[in-house]
Amino acid sequence: MSTRIDRISEEVMKALAEAIRTLKDPRVSGGLVSVTHCEVTGDLRYAKVFISVLGSQDDAKDVMRGLRSASGFLRREVAHKVQLRYAPELQFHLDESITHGAHITELLHKLGEE
Repeated sequence: MSTRIDRISEEVMKALAEAIRTLKDPRVSGGLVSVTHCEVTGDLRYAKVFISVLGSQDDAKDVMRGLRSASGFLRREVAHKVQLRYAPELQFHLDESITHGAHITELLHKLGEE
């Protein structure tokens, strides 16, 4: 990947994280939601956005539904802040790596106690 695409991916990620904090949707604003990674395609048409949600699986599903329903608003916010000719279409994916890592740490901690 080129450094330009990497830079744009970082800018989209930051703008999106800021825009998500302003959402008034209770599905999204209720839990701790963070953008963990963003990959913008070479033609700048699509952005694959990885979201981490601290909470239960039901919370994560609600957050993903809320983000998908707010994708038009979020796309406009990203376009305004990043100032691209075309705003990339946002594709949200749940990133369970943090939750998985916390579970492994908990298991290791239990093993250490035994």
